[in-house]
Amino acid sequence: MAKPVTTAPIAATAPAPPTSPDAGWAPAGRQLRRVLERREIAIFLVAVVLFVYFSTTTSAFATVDNMVTMTQFMAPIAAIGAAEAVILTTGEVDLSSGTAFIFFPFVVYFLWANAGVPLVAAILVALACAAVFGLLNGVLTTMFGLPSFVTTLATFSALYGVMLVTSNSVQETFSLTGTGGNVLGGYSWSEILWALGCVAFIFYLLHLSRFGSHVVAAGGNLLGAAEAGVPVQRVKIWSFMMISVISAFIGIIDAARITTLDPGNDGTQEMFYAIAAAIIGGTAMTGGRGTIIGSLIGALVLGILYDGLDIKGVNASYFQLVLGVAILAAMIANVQLRRAAMRRWRSIRR
Repeated sequence: MAKPVTTAPIAATAPAPPTSPDAGWAPAGRQLRRVLERREIAIFLVAVVLFVYFSTTTSAFATVDNMVTMTQFMAPIAAIGAAEAVILTTGEVDLSSGTAFIFFPFVVYFLWANAGVPLVAAILVALACAAVFGLLNGVLTTMFGLPSFVTTLATFSALYGVMLVTSNSVQETFSLTGTGGNVLGGYSWSEILWALGCVAFIFYLLHLSRFGSHVVAAGGNLLGAAEAGVPVQRVKIWSFMMISVISAFIGIIDAARITTLDPGNDGTQEMFYAIAAAIIGGTAMTGGRGTIIGSLIGALVLGILYDGLDIKGVNASYFQLVLGVAILAAMIANVQLRRAAMRRWRSIRR
């Protein structure tokens, strides 16, 4: 008798859940949010939008001559802004960088034109004096415990006073000829190339060197960094010396370009714009986080805004208004991004 054939029961398979039409957008949205949380990318997109806007609304903007003018405006902001980013990362600020930008070209002029010192030697002596000036700022801030805001505000005023007294408040002509003059500032693109060289050097210091890791540690947690063996005072002093030398150097380049030394200019515009570029680019004023690329893009945004509004015939006061709003927006974004990063870090630890 044949045995009945038995078959294994077929397991029931649950139907696949319906796919939401928005399901594919969720990962893309998260990825976009992560991209925009990188301050450098976000501010770069702003620069692109501004460039496209001014290029399409006025024919005079996207021309070679205007690009030269714009880069000459933003070059000092880019160089000093990158140095300010380092100072801000340490948790300090330097208000005297603008005066160093104006004063030390006078030192070069007096040594070269009046004392007969060769130009290269005069520049080196001026940069050495700038380093001593930065050393003074650093020592007063770290060893005497003065707030850097107070220290550099005082040295800004004192150095500007020295410049007014020694120059008798008289403009001087700083005209350099020959190959040296062209290399320093006579060539149309000289200043921006020198500024980019300064930015590259500072980028290496902050992001690729041991000194940069010490800067971040000192600004992020001063006590913890000191206990870990980071020479906090020395790091801050070197940072103040660096920004003074960079400001003096780019000031000499700028003076060689415009061929005029004006003691009526105290350098506050360059200093404020440089700090604004660093902040807009994503450097935190509370210390511990800085970005040199961001400060460079911040300077680019300021250059595009200033130049574009000027070409369109907009009152310069509107630039100050936009600058104030941009600084506030950047500070709010920095705070929010830091909070978002802390929430993500806490969720990972759980």
